[in-house]
Amino acid sequence: MSAQWHWLQAMASEEVEDTLAALPAALLEKARVVPVTYQPRPNPEQVEDGIEPDVLGLFVGSEYALEGVTLSPIPAQIILFLENLWEFSEGDEEIFREEVHTTYLHELGHYLGLDEEDLFERGLD
Repeated sequence: MSAQWHWLQAMASEEVEDTLAALPAALLEKARVVPVTYQPRPNPEQVEDGIEPDVLGLFVGSEYALEGVTLSPIPAQIILFLENLWEFSEGDEEIFREEVHTTYLHELGHYLGLDEEDLFERGLD
């Protein structure tokens, strides 16, 4: 991986940790359960499955309330697509961090069972 990739991943990890630190204790307990992974962009299989190539983040797996109840073969995780986030922010570090924050909270909302309308109402669209 390139030096830029490591830099983007470090910034994103720091922003996710800062976001977690600001969550209320009850929410933090749930949020710590779901891992966050980083990819440059959606892979070809994800795009084939209907994920837009320029998507910023993705939640996969079972929602928190359904863990242990469903037979989902994919463990719950939040994926942040760092090169897409960087391009979306037009190379501005402050905007990149803001978008990581918003995208992480958006995908965390999906993990917690919120749909797109719920997220919109909370300003996480």
